[in-house]
Amino acid sequence: MTNIRLDIPFREDIPEPVDDEEERTPKDWAIDAAVAIAAFAFGCAQLLLASTSVVFVDNLFREMMRQVDLVPGFYSYVALAFTTLPLVLRRVAPWPTLLIVLSCFLFTAGYMYGFSLSVVGPVVAVYTVANERPRREAILAAAVVAVGVAFAPTPYQSVTLAFIMKGMNVAVVAAGGLAGFAMRVYAAYLLETRRRLDEAERGREELAARRVAEERVSIARDVHDITAHSLSAVAIQAAAAERLVDIDPAAAKEAIGDIRAVSKGALEEIRAMIGVLRGDEEAEKAPAEGTERMGDLVEYLERADIRVTLTDRGYDRAAVPAFVDMTLFQVVREAATNTVRHAQAHRVDILLRSTASQAYAKFSDDGVGMDTDAAKHAEGHGLQGMAERVGAIGGTFTVRSAPQEGCTVIAEIPLEGNHG
Repeated sequence: MTNIRLDIPFREDIPEPVDDEEERTPKDWAIDAAVAIAAFAFGCAQLLLASTSVVFVDNLFREMMRQVDLVPGFYSYVALAFTTLPLVLRRVAPWPTLLIVLSCFLFTAGYMYGFSLSVVGPVVAVYTVANERPRREAILAAAVVAVGVAFAPTPYQSVTLAFIMKGMNVAVVAAGGLAGFAMRVYAAYLLETRRRLDEAERGREELAARRVAEERVSIARDVHDITAHSLSAVAIQAAAAERLVDIDPAAAKEAIGDIRAVSKGALEEIRAMIGVLRGDEEAEKAPAEGTERMGDLVEYLERADIRVTLTDRGYDRAAVPAFVDMTLFQVVREAATNTVRHAQAHRVDILLRSTASQAYAKFSDDGVGMDTDAAKHAEGHGLQGMAERVGAIGGTFTVRSAPQEGCTVIAEIPLEGNHG
């Protein structure tokens, strides 16, 4: 299970809900209307409960409650409506709604000699400001309403009862402000969670796309290596057979046999690659050839009338990881193919060497050379493929060449960390 840590700061940049009236839906208006009606109903219920008959068992308490009218009149419900029904605009205009509701509450409280109105309207207004506006405004709203209800007149002549009622109202106002801010923080938490999850999903999609692209490049590189080398060899043998068909039919026949063998080998390699890509259980999954096939490259070059010197006495094939050995062979094979096709070379030197920390391959020819800057932008993929193969396993690929000065290709691959 992945743990996502979310840091939701208590500061001004907590995301605010959209409060643009033009973006509000009928559902939003219905919710706010329901809240206003519910607040009014709650206040009415509180008035009705306050009108319940009271049995006085204490003369002092009877005297204290002497002026309290236990039956709410029409005026009481109208006053309650003024302190609750404006809440339908609470999310459109949080501050104006709060000021209207609080003003109506304070004004009517001064004339309610028999009852004290419910503070539910101002509390919901404070909750809305705390939920919709920044933290400083939430604190200011709670403070204004708390001071207002604390100094509002009450119907009780008893200082103790008045103090208890005002204390309860202040506590309810504070609770409303805290609840609104808590809901705002929770909404920000949900928003941040969705954002993180969306980012994670996009990251997974980008990773999958990148892996697909890498696989495509790898497949294209392998196909290029197989086809370029094999077709180059076929072209050389075909040219030789064409020259010898009249003067030496036996040699021409041998060249044609070589063409058949090379073509068959290339076809088998491509079929094996396709089988692996299709997931065939019987597809050949054995590693491609390595430097043990270096003799075939030498023969390939010699058939193109190129003299070859191979120096591999300092190369310990058994101590070199198989995939490193394969990479070196593929680099040399691609370099040989390029030499035969483009270099017009007469001589090639191949050097293989390995130490405890590095495997090294160097391929040099005396051909026409090239402009290495221009070669980087050439249409072919040979040099790019070699560089990608070597770079994929942490190695360094170098090309040294200049027009009419031959070409040298060097691959250096570290062995430390490449044994696992």
